[in-house]
Amino acid sequence: MDSKQLRITEIFHSLQGEALSAGLCTVFVRLTGCPLRCNYCDSEYAFFGGEKMSLAEIVKKVESYGAQHVCVTGGEPLSQPNCLPLLSALCDAGFEVSLETSGAMPVDSVDPRVIKVMDLKTPASGESHRNRYENIEHLTNNDQLKFVICSREDYEWARFKLAEYNLPERVAEVLFSASHEELPHRDLADWIVADRLPVRFQMQLHKLLWGDQPGF
Repeated sequence: MDSKQLRITEIFHSLQGEALSAGLCTVFVRLTGCPLRCNYCDSEYAFFGGEKMSLAEIVKKVESYGAQHVCVTGGEPLSQPNCLPLLSALCDAGFEVSLETSGAMPVDSVDPRVIKVMDLKTPASGESHRNRYENIEHLTNNDQLKFVICSREDYEWARFKLAEYNLPERVAEVLFSASHEELPHRDLADWIVADRLPVRFQMQLHKLLWGDQPGF
């Protein structure tokens, strides 16, 4: 492990609140910086600042929590080039590693041992023009694809993308969640059931438990 550094907003231990590992004790490594400005972003505090840490320091801090699962998140973690060696270093250390990424950065060089949880940004996010659809070719049945739905129009857009790219056949799970305080969860759940969509409805467990507090 060499002297590569990353700018880190926080490293903390909590329950995973989203995706297929929801409810599992997880260490979160939140990298600083993001080129996107999604309308519903809940981690603006990670856009700037942070502390420089070496790969060895990050891995040591993660190990101190004694958890098996690690989630590298942001901001947009892949906006820092040294995110890639960090992911590999965490895998080499024996952790089960997931990466939360916006889909606006290339994912083709991500270590194949890493579970990619990638967004496709909907129109109401304000950042759908940043989607790299070529990333879909680099997703496998080890990965997950997420849509944050803000409106009925977003939902119909997401339905179209499901079919256009045959997404349920490409990844382990397609995740639909309602944008917090923009769309009632019940509405999204009812639409999914009515249309019998092959997706997993999810709610953000951490927000149900701890609200909008950073670090949870």
